[in-house]
Amino acid sequence: MANCEAEGCALGRALRMGMVGGGRGSFIGAVHRRAATLDGGVELVAGAFATTLERSRSMGRELRLPDERVYGTWQEMLEGEAARPAEERLDFVAVITPNDTHYPIARAFLEAGVHVVCDKPMTTTLADARALVGVVEATGLVFALTHNYSAYPMVKQARHMVQHGQLGRVQKVVIEYPQAWLLRKIEDEGHKQAVWRTDPRRAGAAGCMGDIGTHAEQLGRYITGLEIDEICADLTTFVPGRQLEDDGAVLIHYVGGARGILYASQICTGAENGLAIHVYGTEGAVAWRQEAPNHLHFWSAEGPEHILKRGGSDLCPSARRASRVPGGHPEGFVEAFANIYRNATDTMRARLCGREPAALELDFPTVYDGARGVYFVEKVVESARSQQKWLPARWA
Repeated sequence: MANCEAEGCALGRALRMGMVGGGRGSFIGAVHRRAATLDGGVELVAGAFATTLERSRSMGRELRLPDERVYGTWQEMLEGEAARPAEERLDFVAVITPNDTHYPIARAFLEAGVHVVCDKPMTTTLADARALVGVVEATGLVFALTHNYSAYPMVKQARHMVQHGQLGRVQKVVIEYPQAWLLRKIEDEGHKQAVWRTDPRRAGAAGCMGDIGTHAEQLGRYITGLEIDEICADLTTFVPGRQLEDDGAVLIHYVGGARGILYASQICTGAENGLAIHVYGTEGAVAWRQEAPNHLHFWSAEGPEHILKRGGSDLCPSARRASRVPGGHPEGFVEAFANIYRNATDTMRARLCGREPAALELDFPTVYDGARGVYFVEKVVESARSQQKWLPARWA
């Protein structure tokens, strides 16, 4: 967290955070709360945690918030918080709700002058994504998207190595993301997360590709810097009666000639959260696995395998900034979320202090990453429905 007093900034306080969604039973809501407050620079002060005032206030009391700052709807929260004295108003809001509500909530808070941290995918349609880009550009506010996997220290190290030519010219990118949690039709059993994630009215046009395929695409783009030129996609619904796909694979042609393979699946028996990436260049290669996040494997074209470890003094500045404890002490999922919160809130703090954020502070997924992710999902769905072998998919 930036030391504002050392920078001559008068903002000697924690940033005030509100939360929409993330109520009881929400795994990811608890992750966001822990991550946002991990470094001590953020205080959760208000929330609309559930779809009824009673349930929302029950959650608020569990979090030791006063009833008057807990609301039954996000609209009531926006109105109630705007009416508070300036010294009590929200600095930013975290949006942790089903996909179909991200756009209206984020837009309303941005237009009210409140910075936003939002879960992915950013919106369910490209039109809404482009509109949100316009709102962020018009307001000049911070919008951060929680693609947390790009915030792991060793992912940042991999990116640094690509940027500094240690892999040579990237030729092949292979990304996999297998899970097993939708192997059965648990949405019919009332599973809270499965119910909305398999409903096209709430999740959008894609199932597993919108849920975890967007993570895989953003991870590849973050590490390599490559932009997609065209794709050939295949989507399958293996579980009978499910409305959206639960398995997908994409062949990718990148701008500049590199080739890629990306698959995402939520019916892979035995898989837990198996996100992994291999990047192969003319001079070297790297590999990283989310389930063993503290190690990055590197091969040079002429030498043996090297295993780089999180916490090492030989890592790049962004990887060192993303580590909190010495090597040998595992860091993981919550800390990766915390890295996004720290960089995003340090950027907010810099803006509030009237200074330009440093490059390391600006290292978080933005509204542009969100729009590219939504575009990727739409093109994957279009490709899977088309008889055309290769579909142009370059972002414009």
